[in-house]
Amino acid sequence: MPAFRRKATAAFAATTSIALFATACTGQSSTGADDDASANTTITFWHGWTAPSEVQAIEDNIARFEKKHPNITVKVIGGINDDKLNQALRAGGSKGPDVISSFTTANVGKFCSSGAFADLGRFIEKDGIDLEKTFSKVLREYTEFEGIRCAMPLLSDAYGLYYNKDEFEKHGIEAPPKTWSEFLKVAKKLTKAKGDGYETLGFMPNYHGYETVVSHYISQWNHAYFDADGKSNVAKDPAFKEMYTFQKKMVDELGGFEKLEKYRTTFGDEWAAEHPFHEGQVSMQLDGEWRLGMAEATDPGFEIGVAPLPVADDEVDEYGKGYLSGTIMGISPHSGKKNAAWELVKYMTTDTEAVVQFANGIKNVPSTLAALDSPDLKLDPRFKTFLDIAKHPKSNTSPGAVDGIGYQNTLQDLGYRYESGKVKDLQAGLEETAKQIDTDLAKVSR
Repeated sequence: MPAFRRKATAAFAATTSIALFATACTGQSSTGADDDASANTTITFWHGWTAPSEVQAIEDNIARFEKKHPNITVKVIGGINDDKLNQALRAGGSKGPDVISSFTTANVGKFCSSGAFADLGRFIEKDGIDLEKTFSKVLREYTEFEGIRCAMPLLSDAYGLYYNKDEFEKHGIEAPPKTWSEFLKVAKKLTKAKGDGYETLGFMPNYHGYETVVSHYISQWNHAYFDADGKSNVAKDPAFKEMYTFQKKMVDELGGFEKLEKYRTTFGDEWAAEHPFHEGQVSMQLDGEWRLGMAEATDPGFEIGVAPLPVADDEVDEYGKGYLSGTIMGISPHSGKKNAAWELVKYMTTDTEAVVQFANGIKNVPSTLAALDSPDLKLDPRFKTFLDIAKHPKSNTSPGAVDGIGYQNTLQDLGYRYESGKVKDLQAGLEETAKQIDTDLAKVSR
């Protein structure tokens, strides 16, 4: 989830200068850490994965690391969400993690600005890692904030469109829609009412629907969340008004808010086999690359198609782009073993073989440019759509902010109120929302 106010701090510049005097063996003088990464040691790694296949992929990756670094033992603890992570990082102490990961790229602004994640600039400089040659622009941006790089990309996620090919063929739809107006026509054609509900729905547009959030929708319009001064731009940038207006149009023309919400309550859990797309309750689904494997594992009984999400009608030349996010990885500022911790972070995020093998195991998009083009990727041929989205020059993400996902929640709240009819004047709602975002950011920045 990129900083909207890019400025290199004096502290960062100073540490970069210090790094020129690095000692290659342990990095002690260049990184400020005093542990010897070549000595026998044990470090603790916290991550959020819980599914058996994902946990196994983590264990396999750690095993490969320990084989290359036999002096470093990694104690792995899974199922850690950002709340648990924040509590541990605030508490500090020897029982906390050395290496940390998070699924929430939107929190990088908060992690970096608060010092919750250690600054990695000196480690990167010490090892001569060329970030521009290693990661795409979007991934570089969502792992730093205002000149402080406190995280590294660990695999990435690309969002696209899943569709029921059998339903497309049944209704004479020859190809996935490229623009939002085409998309609505297709969604209506695929929708079949049943009583006061649906036999099947072309698409669930509501903001409480799975993955149908403001950030994923707005990614398909050219937009700017903040202006050059870091102030909210949502009331001035026409893209936001167009997006909210179009989403509301979908809600109205696909049956109305109340009817759609009633149908949504019949859906299974997003992460369960009974997902509405797997079950045929919806014929099109906005989702990330992981959905392909999850859907196929349920034997859905229809052929699954994959495509980029549609774009704004007047931006069809940018079709193929999408929203990008991913897992981030960093070092606890309280760790007394930062040099050893960095070896694990560096391995998991920059070693091409490690990234490729991990991507194969997790079924996520590889994070490095070299891994994206690796012939060793063993993924479903349809997965190429997500690799192409990840490479697209117009793909984007949500900018980092000092309140993490706070401003996104404020925008989402406007969406809830507008789609349900509680907000009648959208422009007034956008202006109110922009003021609230600015107020919230100012409070955190004090």
